[in-house]
Formats: sequence, structure tokens, C-alpha cells
Amino acid sequence: MKITVAGTGYVGLTTGVCLAEIGHHVTCIDIQEEKISLLQAGLSPIYEPRLKPLLIKNLSSGRLDFTTNPQYAYSDAEIIFIAVGTPENDDGTANLDDVFAVARSIALNIENDVLICTKSTVPVGTNDRIKHLVHCEKPPNVHVEVASNPEFLREGSAIFDFFHGDRIVIGASHPQVAAVLEQIYLPLKIPIIKTDIRSAEMIKYVSNAFLATKISFINEIAFICEQVGANVEEVAYGVGQDKRIGHRFLRAGIGYGGSCFPKDTKALVQLSGNVKHKFELLEAVIKVNNRQQTIAVTKVKGAVGHLRGKKVALMGLSFKPNTDDVREAPSLTIIRELLEEGAVITAYDPVALTNAQLVLGDTIEYTTEIRVALTNAEIAIIATEWDEIVQLPLNTYVEYMKEAVIMDGRNCYPLEEVQKYPITYLSIGRPMITNALMNTKSII
Repeated sequence: MKITVAGTGYVGLTTGVCLAEIGHHVTCIDIQEEKISLLQAGLSPIYEPRLKPLLIKNLSSGRLDFTTNPQYAYSDAEIIFIAVGTPENDDGTANLDDVFAVARSIALNIENDVLICTKSTVPVGTNDRIKHLVHCEKPPNVHVEVASNPEFLREGSAIFDFFHGDRIVIGASHPQVAAVLEQIYLPLKIPIIKTDIRSAEMIKYVSNAFLATKISFINEIAFICEQVGANVEEVAYGVGQDKRIGHRFLRAGIGYGGSCFPKDTKALVQLSGNVKHKFELLEAVIKVNNRQQTIAVTKVKGAVGHLRGKKVALMGLSFKPNTDDVREAPSLTIIRELLEEGAVITAYDPVALTNAQLVLGDTIEYTTEIRVALTNAEIAIIATEWDEIVQLPLNTYVEYMKEAVIMDGRNCYPLEEVQKYPITYLSIGRPMITNALMNTKSII
């Protein structure tokens, strides 16, 4: 099929490249000329594992191209996916300006019958508004249908998720419309769920809200574990053995971040308010997560006292591993608190330094070398569980740091392994370990 994808962010670019990979002819459009120039040259403006080889492959095959020209992108497309951002407004609602701008551009440039399909995460009822807008401005002889096809791509594993997802959700007003979208995805052999449009819109929000709830729940349990002398990892393992609960998203830590969970939980609370229902459970989830992002600095201060003038190695900047995205990353909250306390920070991350620097400027030092960040540091705070960090031998902290004080916000290291080294070790929901008086020469 001839498909156009509007938006070349994490969702739009991944979707476009993968649709081309399964045989469709795909044009991706974006208003940012610099980004399109990079993509036309086979260079990805975002970091996503496995994306670049597929991008180059499908550009070379002729199944994939990029443009800023709406007439070229929309005029003879059979299906148009809207995959632009819906950032958070000040009041927590979703900002739909870009979605409606794309819809208006589609209406003004289409020349043939077309199916418009929304991948962007949008509040319930948005597709109805898109349909009304397009029908008001499209050519009178062109037939347009609108459908919802929410994405479930995790940053850092988006390519895998596209080809091996749990389900594909199609929301349509007619079975014939759903059947068209179903044909696109048949090569993937992934279960397809067909619903009405509003239910499809709701499924995306509810999925993210439920996962965020599991994260905040286990973080609350972690706090109780610390008070009563239990180990949250052992508790989570025992609970997760229950098939009704499962193990995933039961890892205690410094909270969730990124472009989805924070924004979507707030948007669902706002949606609930619009129908005069106070979503108290989800409000508590958000409150817990906001508190959780401050817990690292609180724990460090409790262990070492003041932080003024102390050198801190901040380990990881992206909100999760295998992405360069720092939106709503817990690391940013930690850094701001450390700066307020007067700490001197060197941050390590393998790919997210550029995006972090756009937010933080020159308030901290940056490095892509772990050992540079750790050299002479008095405190190390692990904010992202990159493999490079998880696999770092613990004796590296002892060797390079002035004092081996580690605040592990992602519970990367087994406690029994930490106990072998002269380290003061803080984590989430587990006992504190203090082995600072051991003979370091017998370890290094």
C-alpha cells in the first residue's frame, strides 16, 4: 500500500521504517527541514537500537522516502498515519495542536479517497474531531475515513515491539475500515483487536496508567520494606509468581519518566475530571512517582550529611536504557536537587548527553566514559540501568572514587555481591550496606 506517516519522532520514524520493511511504500513527512535532510541521507535524528540499518536498507530499496512537502506526501496516499507529539499542557491535558495542524494539512492536500489513522496518543473523542475538521476542508469529491491505531512501542525496544508486539488495536466505525488496516499488519502475525474508535483511544491511556500504577505500587511497598527490614526484591519475586500479577513492572526504583507515562497519567486524570469523576487512585500514582524521583538525594544526604562542594558521579541521564530521550527523566530531578545542595556533578551516559545538555546547559560536566565520571567522586548515583552500568565491576567504584558511596536508584547490584567490597551502598527497598572500613588493598 502507499502509506504516509506524519511525524518522524520515536513513534513516527519507527512506524514508517518498519512498515517499509514489511513491503509497503512509505513516505514520512515532517515540518523540520534539518531532520528530513538527515533522514534522506540515511542518518537517524534519534537513537533507537536496530533503527539505522533498517532505515538505510529501505531507503536504498526505494520503499521509503522523506519529505517536508505536504502535497507530495498526501495527494495520492491510500493511508495516512498521524504520529506527531501530543505534549502536556500546563493543566495536564494533552496538547493537540500538532495533531489538528496535520489533519488540516491532509484535508487541503488530498486528491483521492484516503483512510486517516491516528497513532498519536490522544484523548477520547479526538478522532471524531479530526473527522469533522477534515470533512469541513477536504475536496467535495474525496471520501475520507478516520480510524484509531494506538502505538505500543517502548523506546529502546521499539523495533522489536513492532514485529513482536502483544497486540495490535484497531478502532474503526465500520468493519470495512478495520479490514483495510488489518491487511497492513497481516505479515506480522500479531493478534489484532478490533474495537470502536473511542474504546481504542481509551485502551492506550489505560494501558500506560495501569503500568504506572504497578510501578508506584511497588515503590510504596519498597518504603515499607525499608522500615520493617524486608527486601523488596524478594517480596516482588514472591508476589510476581502469582500469574494474576506477574513480575513485570514490579521493580522498585526512582520512578518512571519518559514521554508517555507522566503525560498519559495526567491526561487520564484530566479526562476523568471532564466527566466529573475524581480519579483518586491515579492521582496517588502520580504523587508517589513525583516523590520517588526525590528519594535518591534524600537518602544520600541521610548517609553523608551535606553535599556542598562534594563531587557526584551521576550515572545515566536517559529516562530508561537504550534511548537518548531525557523527557521527564528522574535524572533531571536528581541533578536539579544536587545543584541546589551545592554539589559538583559529572554525568555519564552513552548516548543521551546532547539531549541532556539542551535541558541542563553547562550547569554540570558530561562524559561518555564511566571512569571519567567516577574519578575522585565522593558519591555515585545510578539513575539509569544501562548495561554499561549494570555490568561495571564493583571494584571500579573502589578504585576510582575518592569514597565509594553508591546510591543505586535502579537496584542494579545484588546485595551479596556488594557485601564483598568496601562500599557504602544505598538502594531502594533493600537494607543499606556499609563496608567502608574493610581493607581496600585486599579487594583491588
